[in-house]
Amino acid sequence: MAKTPLLALALLGGALLTGCASQSSLYQWESYQPQVYQHFKGAAAEEQVTALERDLQKIRSSGKTPPPGYHAHLGMLYANLGKDDQMVQQFQTEKQLFPESAAYMDFLLKKAKK
Repeated sequence: MAKTPLLALALLGGALLTGCASQSSLYQWESYQPQVYQHFKGAAAEEQVTALERDLQKIRSSGKTPPPGYHAHLGMLYANLGKDDQMVQQFQTEKQLFPESAAYMDFLLKKAKK
């Protein structure tokens, strides 16, 4: 009789481990995190934009979604380069993909207009 609860516990544990192992990532990151790190180390904005745009094409072609902050970071890089139209486009995309970022994106857009 003691085997039944142990068997049930083992099956439950196996099911939980299998469920956790089969989860796929919600977002495709590519080189986003290293690019943010490089930004804080003072890397050239042009190089970062090139890398992030290249990665964005890979992400889109695989049908995945870039992580939160990806378009916002890209927009800020465009702002540093003086490419305001592209900055606005990236901030709008961030708002569309992640509505919880709308207040911050609106703040950045208002600040950029000044």
